[in-house]
Amino acid sequence: MNIQQVLPLIQGKLLTQENNSDRSITSAYVCDLLSWVMAKGRQNMAWITVQTHLNVIAIAALHEMSCVILPEDIQMEDSSLNKAREEGIVVISSPLSAYALCGILAQQGIPA
Repeated sequence: MNIQQVLPLIQGKLLTQENNSDRSITSAYVCDLLSWVMAKGRQNMAWITVQTHLNVIAIAALHEMSCVILPEDIQMEDSSLNKAREEGIVVISSPLSAYALCGILAQQGIPA
């Protein structure tokens, strides 16, 4: 499944319009503790977090994640979004809770 296919399912809005929305999502993870995500992150992962600062993008880029999904219509600072664009990381905002997002991704067969 790719980002474009996931967007309507999670009522997602792309915050980084020009990025790689055709990238594949092969796993998902929800966590707000950055050191934990550093240890658990994987390539092509969708990361669900409420964190919005530059370090989120650094970790996502380090692991070559597909996207960062912000629940509950959380917005990301412009400096972080600019860095996401530079690194090719898609950032999505969704009105759904992190719990609901996990359920939807799991129903679509995206493993943890």
